[in-house]
Amino acid sequence: MNSRILRESDVPPDVSGRRLDQVAAELFPEFSRSRLQRWIREGLLLVDGAVRIPRDIVLGGEHLRLDAEAEAEGDWQATEMDLPIVYEDEHILIIDKPAGLVVHPAAGHADDTLLNGLLAAYPELAQIPRAGIVHRLDRDTTGLLVVARTLAAQTALVAALQRREVSREYRAVVNGVPVSGTTIDRPIGRHPRDRQRMAVLEAGGREAITHYRVLERFRAHACLMVQLETGRTHQIRVHLSEAGFPVTGDPDYGGRVRLPKQAVPELVEALRGFRRQALHAFRLSFVHPGSGETVGFEAPVPEDMQSLLEALRADRDEFLHAR
Repeated sequence: MNSRILRESDVPPDVSGRRLDQVAAELFPEFSRSRLQRWIREGLLLVDGAVRIPRDIVLGGEHLRLDAEAEAEGDWQATEMDLPIVYEDEHILIIDKPAGLVVHPAAGHADDTLLNGLLAAYPELAQIPRAGIVHRLDRDTTGLLVVARTLAAQTALVAALQRREVSREYRAVVNGVPVSGTTIDRPIGRHPRDRQRMAVLEAGGREAITHYRVLERFRAHACLMVQLETGRTHQIRVHLSEAGFPVTGDPDYGGRVRLPKQAVPELVEALRGFRRQALHAFRLSFVHPGSGETVGFEAPVPEDMQSLLEALRADRDEFLHAR
């Protein structure tokens, strides 16, 4: 039996001039844009109580109300895989995502994603939008994700994300050595020329806030603790690159490999061999949708990042000893 979906949200002023279906997809990220378009056409997603069409332009300030029935979304294939589950109960799953695992099906990844694996292990998730996935990590970013096992849990978690009540803490190795931590408050939007990338856009970008502090300094790199206040696509990678401290190994925003002068051979090998962004979702905390209590989870930094950090430390210590 399908469950009823009720969602409401006000359109923020910073999206004025955009299509209704685009804005709805950002305000209700647990649903695909195609599904939202169908609901708009069917009159299940109303704007200020009125039926609109997907391409209608919003001005900001409108009230969106979605009243629909949950149903299996898409022809997604269930694929058996080993899911790195940190915790599970009847309401949620906590996944420690490895590098290389895509979260949601997309071009080139129709049946090998986390969503496909979730459907194989928990077939009932087919009745929940996006199989219960409420937030994502990039393919080569590792670490913690929460998955809702019920529609009520997903509703609560999505609302908490929108209210910025979910704490997400990362570890990042970056090129360059910041003097101190800071807050980056720069809007982010789709890159005007390369649509596969994001960029800081003062005009047309959406609010994006990232906090970081320095945990450890090396000769030409640093290890940072990063916290997200908002959750834009590629936010940490874009903000740190814009600040002059791109994530080490980042193929899109990182630039060339940075080697300190007279680096020890182990560090040269480690840096040249690190082919993904050195970014890990280390800690996740939120109010549990079942108990109402705050819960927190941690995932240790993966082995490849640990090896990189050890090589950076060895190079730093060798340099200090030589002096």
